Amino acid sequence: WSPDSNWIACAKPEAESMQKIYLYDLGTRKTFEATEGWHSSYAPAFHSEGKYLFFISDRDFNPIYSRTEWNHAYLSMARIYLVTLSKDVKSPFEPKSDEVAVEKEEAEKKAASQEKKGEDKKAKEKKKAIKVDPDGLKDRIISLPIKAANYSQLTSVENVLYYMKREAGDRKASLIKYDLEKQKETNLGDINGYEISYNKKKMLVSKDKAYAIIDLPKAPIKLSEKLNLSQMEVRVNRRQEWNQIFEECWRQMKYFFYDPNMHGVDWEAMRLRYKPLAEAVNHRADLTYVLGEMIGELNVGHTYVGGGDMPRPKRINVGMLGAKLERDSQTRYYRIKKILKGQNWNKSIRSPLTEIGVDVKEGDYLIAINGKPANKWTNVYEALLNTVGKQVTLKVNDKPEEKGSKEVVVIPIKDELSLYYYNWVQGNIEKVNKVTNGKVGYIHIPDMGRSGLNEFVKHFYPQLRKKALIIDVRGNGGGNVSPMIIERLRREIAMVDIARNAIPSPDPGAVILGPKVCLMDEFSASDGDIFPYRFKKYKLGKLIGKRSWGGVVGIRGPLPLLDGGYLMKPEFAVYGFDEKDWIIEGRGVEPDIYVDNDPAKEYAGIDEQLNKAIEIILEELKTKGKELPKVPPYPKKKK
Repeated sequence: WSPDSNWIACAKPEAESMQKIYLYDLGTRKTFEATEGWHSSYAPAFHSEGKYLFFISDRDFNPIYSRTEWNHAYLSMARIYLVTLSKDVKSPFEPKSDEVAVEKEEAEKKAASQEKKGEDKKAKEKKKAIKVDPDGLKDRIISLPIKAANYSQLTSVENVLYYMKREAGDRKASLIKYDLEKQKETNLGDINGYEISYNKKKMLVSKDKAYAIIDLPKAPIKLSEKLNLSQMEVRVNRRQEWNQIFEECWRQMKYFFYDPNMHGVDWEAMRLRYKPLAEAVNHRADLTYVLGEMIGELNVGHTYVGGGDMPRPKRINVGMLGAKLERDSQTRYYRIKKILKGQNWNKSIRSPLTEIGVDVKEGDYLIAINGKPANKWTNVYEALLNTVGKQVTLKVNDKPEEKGSKEVVVIPIKDELSLYYYNWVQGNIEKVNKVTNGKVGYIHIPDMGRSGLNEFVKHFYPQLRKKALIIDVRGNGGGNVSPMIIERLRREIAMVDIARNAIPSPDPGAVILGPKVCLMDEFSASDGDIFPYRFKKYKLGKLIGKRSWGGVVGIRGPLPLLDGGYLMKPEFAVYGFDEKDWIIEGRGVEPDIYVDNDPAKEYAGIDEQLNKAIEIILEELKTKGKELPKVPPYPKKKK
């Protein structure tokens, strides 16, 4: 909104990832389109003198191509644009004559300066209303002569435009000043964010966890005088704060929950039921519990509440060696029963006892850690307290005794979860490969986020020449990438490519020709529910395991609560195209073949669900297996 006028500019979603900018006249209550619908446009900002409307729009198409397959992605698509609001306003980039005499030019500059001062004085005396000519508005759009990047936070001060800019690959954004008269960009340095005061004289800057109030910058920013926030205190009335948080959580659910009927729950009655409990709590953790009980009345997934202002004790991490240890009952030294394999070139899957120069093997005994005898400990991890990322000296021996032992230096890791997961996946891959004589591939997808997508990419492309595929989404924690993965699994061969001295390959590429099955269980959740639904919907193969979790009413992110806590509001849901009813939520996805792993057998390493998947895929290979056709005879010379 431009405070000096009756005009409001806003960006409105029009379609998938598309936004259009509209102008709204508060006086006439009429709405006008400022941009067309072919390109996403957003973040509108009025020129400080009402001449233009600035906005960001994704109109640059410079694809990059994937290294994993012949596919594309668009990264930096945006530039900053402006539209002249009135037909009378000239473009700031109109051609200027370079033939004017120097004396005349100086005189004109002086006259223009005096004229501008007069205009500024009049503007201060009387606010000038923004004039908008809706006719032809979309035809008066021009681009600032800047490169495509990611832009945000536009602010106009006279003929200078400030904005944040981040180029593809950059982790930090820069504050940029663009001078419309000089048509020049000036980089003011990397900052976290900024705000310009209402009178357009000062700027609040955030950088490196510090703040400063400065004059509008003309050169790179240096926070020489940082704001001292050490005395910034507020008196908190916990009771009032908790009451406000309770009312705010109730209100957010009332106005953002996907179902306006609140699943048939009398939401006002719920407020009255739980309000006395909220008023009786004496700790933020108790308030969180009450809030959880209230939103639980809606009987829907993704209703999370937590965080907030409460004491949190400092956590002291225990170093881990990436090994299973067992105590010798006679000598009380610890035997290294199993060393977890890792990928030591990858810091997130580093296994300390397998690193170069660490001469430790399975069956060895831990005699001492940092000089402290292991047989004197109550627990081995006493000696590993607070050793994460630090050098630790181990004394090891192939016998449970001091004599003949040796010392090795290792650096413990924070936890072993990633190592156990890596070893479990590698064990499944080896098992499937061995039992099927290398015919069948195996992929486990732990979630439908970045890590899950990475696991898919790491294991899908190296197994493209397998005859069949087992996709495992057991324990999948959800996310949003299931459409990307399903798209690749749905591909069908159209033809075969071949080059001289090369082998035939399917076209399109990255396609598994043979049958597929999907493993799932009760911990396949959210987008991990949706994945097997899509798998079944597109008839990609059989679902094996147990019924999925059944929670697909999605969340976008929390709105802030007063003390920094959060409330997740289920805001969007899915219903079936053929079923014409709400799907999955509260029910899950049923497998085609039900198999429940026996806990005792699973602990012993027997995975009955995986065994059934192998059995089914081998049976399907007999009738659904496909091979690329042989290369036909090359064309002969025509007569």
